[in-house]
Amino acid sequence: MGSYILRRLLLMIPTLLGILVINFVAVQSAPGGPVEQMIYRMQGHGGESATARFSGGGGETSDNRYGARGLPPDIIQRIEAMYGFDKPAHQRFWEMLTSYIKLDFGESFYRNATVLDLIVEKMPVSISLGLWSTLLIYLISIPLGIRKAVHHGSRFDVASSSIIVMLYAIPGFLLAILLIVLFAGGTYFSWFPLRGLTSPNFDDLSLLGKIVDYFWHLALPLVAYTIGGFATLTMLTKNSFLDEINKQYVQTARAKGLDEKRVLYGHVFRNAMLIIIAGFPAAFVSLFFAGSLLIEVIFSLDGLGLLGFEAVVNRDYPVFFGTLFIFTLIGLVMKLISDLVYVLVDPRIDFQSREH
Repeated sequence: MGSYILRRLLLMIPTLLGILVINFVAVQSAPGGPVEQMIYRMQGHGGESATARFSGGGGETSDNRYGARGLPPDIIQRIEAMYGFDKPAHQRFWEMLTSYIKLDFGESFYRNATVLDLIVEKMPVSISLGLWSTLLIYLISIPLGIRKAVHHGSRFDVASSSIIVMLYAIPGFLLAILLIVLFAGGTYFSWFPLRGLTSPNFDDLSLLGKIVDYFWHLALPLVAYTIGGFATLTMLTKNSFLDEINKQYVQTARAKGLDEKRVLYGHVFRNAMLIIIAGFPAAFVSLFFAGSLLIEVIFSLDGLGLLGFEAVVNRDYPVFFGTLFIFTLIGLVMKLISDLVYVLVDPRIDFQSREH
């Protein structure tokens, strides 16, 4: 197992490098980078005063790779140097990698903070959404999946499957908009707040009041997260239990006269829950990172999803690449942890022997 873990850790290096290279090339090829945005703001909104801040006066029109912008060449060169674009792309990429090795992810172009400080600041919101929604999904999916397996083919099974499929087909962001329209003052009711995770007077509330206020704000985002997330886990739980129920050891336990609940929860449950328990770390990370973007944007929740969205829109490259590196690394580590959890739950599994 030790050699397997070592190989997986070493494999993370080319995986991270490949992801960074692909995204770096794609970002460099996209128009509207920070230099172009600064030039646009200076021309369209900053006027001559903005130009004067860089040059101390006028200058000749530039004819460099940004075209004739009506700005002096020295100003454009200073803008390029400010964002690090005075160096060739391969040098910028190499300097980025060497900084990441030292855990230096740089500073935001547009925020007066480092990338790590921004991630630490925004992480509690995303952790709240990811943790509570994951727990809620598991609390719904596992009992529902077990009941569907026990009553396989019944009216309950067919009806619940139909409802699950319909809910799964609704995109989370569309459901979020619908919830706002219905329950957050959009058109009908104003039962829940429209944005944020706390009220303006949160610090003045009692402990119980803070808890109530927190979950009051969390209610609609959690519903939007959960509705589309429990379908896959429910069907996975059902199929896993069905597969175990039909095995010989279950028939033997029944033949010995054991109670059905004891057979189900004493014998079937441990084996059937293997794949579900082991998949918890990966499921949490997937929901934590991938599922937060649109929900956070729609509900104006200042978390990692909104941070990443704004970094892409504003071409804030340090934040974009820093968060990409950190999130990818966490995802790879969690995948390894999922494999280790498989072994802990069922020692008969040996990933190392399967590689040969």
